[in-house]
Amino acid sequence: MAFSLYDATVANYLQILGAVGGFLEKSLAHFREKGIDPAEIVEARMAPDMLPLRFQIVSVALHSRGAIEAAKTGVFVPPSGKPDLDYAALQALVTEARNELSALTPDAVNALAGRDVIFKHSDRTLPFTSEGFLMSFSLPNFFFHATTAYDILRHNGAPLGKRDFMGRMKLKG
Repeated sequence: MAFSLYDATVANYLQILGAVGGFLEKSLAHFREKGIDPAEIVEARMAPDMLPLRFQIVSVALHSRGAIEAAKTGVFVPPSGKPDLDYAALQALVTEARNELSALTPDAVNALAGRDVIFKHSDRTLPFTSEGFLMSFSLPNFFFHATTAYDILRHNGAPLGKRDFMGRMKLKG
């Protein structure tokens, strides 16, 4: 069996988006139990020069659902400004990204291979093929922001473990 662009991207996005949704829910239950306002957690960060949880979750959606959209349209432009989303809206964003990606077929994603994707930010542009963009830019960013979101929640006392991050594995059979 050949390993496809869909297998390398969307299948991984779905696994980790499921995990992110799960650890956001588990963390919210913990914070409510401890009397911690979720609005504080949305703005939490592990270092003063780090962007908050809110940015990390938005970036998880951007580098999954948004990355596939860029492979379709040929252009990826990071959003400017700070999204002002509360905890529930972040959870909904993860669910929406997962639902949209779940609707994609392997054939539709695999057909994107070889297409041009331009990364545009300010006056800078970077040319990619769709698979180069997805594998060398989007996927590393996706995992970085998912890990950072997990770490922020864990740093703030959420009872998370490695299995919470890994999500549902693709077991044989």
